[in-house]
Amino acid sequence: MGAQLRLLRRRIKSVKSTAKITRAQELIASSRIARAQQRMQAAVPYEREITRAVTGVVSNTGAVDHPLTVVKEKPARAGVLIVTSDSGFCGGYNANILREAEALRGLLEERGLTVVPFVTGRKGVAWHSFRQREMGGQWVGFSRKPAYADAKEIANTLIDAFKDDNGIDEIHIVSTEFVSMLTQNVAVKRVLPLEVEESEAQASETIPPYFEFEPTAGDVLDSLLPRYVESRIFSALLQAAASEEASRRRAMKSATDNANELIRVFTMQMNQARQAEITQEISEIVGGANALADSAAGKE
Repeated sequence: MGAQLRLLRRRIKSVKSTAKITRAQELIASSRIARAQQRMQAAVPYEREITRAVTGVVSNTGAVDHPLTVVKEKPARAGVLIVTSDSGFCGGYNANILREAEALRGLLEERGLTVVPFVTGRKGVAWHSFRQREMGGQWVGFSRKPAYADAKEIANTLIDAFKDDNGIDEIHIVSTEFVSMLTQNVAVKRVLPLEVEESEAQASETIPPYFEFEPTAGDVLDSLLPRYVESRIFSALLQAAASEEASRRRAMKSATDNANELIRVFTMQMNQARQAEITQEISEIVGGANALADSAAGKE
């Protein structure tokens, strides 16, 4: 009985230590979510204005013929940018992304395309390396706090691969969109080639201003479209960072709650064992007293 009590005490002590760690991780993730949301909001004006600028240029151009907008007649290779985390303790965050990436791979292969993954985050890189899948590019170390320079490096790699005649014909991105503290959705979007759609402006929409280009609209697009791709990737990285912290906070809270429940169960078991031990000791004392009384009565 004493050995059981010692075992339960050790388990309670161990689980309490784990609960302290998971609680600390939960608090850290909570503080980082706020900063990640601020960074997301700070990037919105730039993304909105670069989109408006591209829209203005396209609306003043008769026909858009740019390498980043050309849809190849017979695509053979597709690149998939997979945005994962550098660290764990974030529940099913990475598993959901990788599962969606595998579903996209299946769809692309059904079309006869060879899929080339481009991966950000140590978890995604390790997953592909373990399965000996060759990657077109890999980036690690910034999943929690991505910088615009990181997005630009990724965009340059993707654009170079897309422009190469023997490179990538399509590029998709699989990342997580931050909806709220409780909701984050895995999203699949095509990054390249860019789609230029013609639509009629609604009465409530602002009509794009008229531009005159010097030297040409094509030269302006050469400068604007890569920036537009960079902004889309940067937005995806920022939303993924906020989603990662939200998933980590939720996972750590669940782990803390489970640890507290284990502590409650082990404490109850320990109290029951202690009560049983005390009952046994009382029974032994009573039995000894009765034996002494019987012995004294026999002597009389």
